[in-house]
Amino acid sequence: MASQHQHKLARSAGIFTGATMLSRILGYARDSMVATFFGAGAAADAFYAAFRISNLFRRLLGEGALSASFIPVFSEYAETRGHAETQEFLNIMFTTLLCVLATLTTLGMIFAPQITRLIAMGFERTPERFALTVTLTRYMFPFLLFISLAALITGVLNSFHSFFLPALAPACLSVAEIGYILALAPLLTADKAAIGLAIAVTIGGFSQFFIHIPALWQQGYTLRLRWNPRHPGASRVAKLMVPATLGISVDQIDAFVDTICASFLAEGSVTALYYANRVMQLPLALFGIALSQVSLPAMAASVARNDTRGVKETLNFALRLTLFMILPAMAGLIVLGKPIVEVLFQHGKFSAQATLMTNWALLFFSLGLFAYAAVKILASAFYAYQNTRIPVIIAACCVGLNVTMDLILMRPMGVGGLALSTATASWVNMVFLYIMLRRKIGLLGGRRILVTLLKSSIGCAGMVVFCLFIMKARGGPVFPLIVRVTVAISGGATIYLAIARMLRMEEWVPFWAQLSRSRPAEISD
Repeated sequence: MASQHQHKLARSAGIFTGATMLSRILGYARDSMVATFFGAGAAADAFYAAFRISNLFRRLLGEGALSASFIPVFSEYAETRGHAETQEFLNIMFTTLLCVLATLTTLGMIFAPQITRLIAMGFERTPERFALTVTLTRYMFPFLLFISLAALITGVLNSFHSFFLPALAPACLSVAEIGYILALAPLLTADKAAIGLAIAVTIGGFSQFFIHIPALWQQGYTLRLRWNPRHPGASRVAKLMVPATLGISVDQIDAFVDTICASFLAEGSVTALYYANRVMQLPLALFGIALSQVSLPAMAASVARNDTRGVKETLNFALRLTLFMILPAMAGLIVLGKPIVEVLFQHGKFSAQATLMTNWALLFFSLGLFAYAAVKILASAFYAYQNTRIPVIIAACCVGLNVTMDLILMRPMGVGGLALSTATASWVNMVFLYIMLRRKIGLLGGRRILVTLLKSSIGCAGMVVFCLFIMKARGGPVFPLIVRVTVAISGGATIYLAIARMLRMEEWVPFWAQLSRSRPAEISD
């Protein structure tokens, strides 16, 4: 019998997933248009390398470390303090963050050549590509400012279990880029078009910040300038944020190491890594990130009430439901990766060779899909306890492992070796986080997780057989590739869920309730 707490958590995750799906659809439309217009050449490599730079800082100071550090403290204020004191804390955090981000944005624009040299040092072999990357980095650095302020408001909304708008808001970036590509990009040369696209990224970041403000007002809070860096709440967030910067952003740091190594490989490698990561990120965002996002405020509230059992129940349920949903996605990407990439991106200047390179990276990225999601959920449990020391130590070790494997595998395996290094480091990260958390709060229900793994594997086997059968069907005008991919995905998912129902999987109940918006009920005999 699924508890009401699990039902609420699954429903919140369902809301987050629905909004994320809408945002990701626009995101893939954006990526497809960028791929069609720029292909996988020098201009695309320069844009995605520059975007990776601003994206890393966004993860480090925005959606990653800031959310992990701010939400537990804000949840504690909202649970135990009055509205006026909580509003004061929010104003001080907003002012402090604004000053820090404005300074970092200015420094980033000034030292863009040095940052680019560090992140994409292989581009120096082609001066024109290096110079374009520097220019794009400067135009995109203000994106960091707006997106991090948006993350602060997202933390407030998530603390009050408001998830739809924060999950949908990233679509602003896609709308800005799509509008630019349709209206202006065809009128410009490749380099100037890339610069315009960078400006559109910054406009999208501002829109994402601005769209959150009315929702903040609905919760009874506003944003005002209030300078007091010695405020105890702000000091606690700052202390938590320093180690969390590395702990929760290990995947971004790994991705940056991959970018550095890819810049020394064949032209198009940086772009192939980006698109492979984008495809892999869809199930991760829909299932893993959704559950980590909604479980953090729930666990933080349990910690504020000194309810260890509630923390463990939330954690175990989040891990099991993530495994239930993400394992078939992992199997599907391994089996259907190439046709999915071909349907999504192989248009215009994006060649068949670029598809092969992208799929090669996607294959190995997919192997770590559950580990990526589990790391976010397990790290959230530590952050709920306002403990960032253990995750950062483990993350630092895993970054070292990733770098070592990158250097060993990049030559014999190309972009596939870089993706395999990231997946391996994430699995190691997950295992050690689980062990350390178990030592901290006791048994985490590992046996129930193992049962979910075994039953899900049976369902995945049936799904894979169906997908392989469909993809071997003859193509042509009557049964084109996009139809086969659609049938394989939808039919495979149906078979997986049917097998899960037959096996009486515990996770099937809240998952179905999440889809149907109904109250959970036991599976009848």
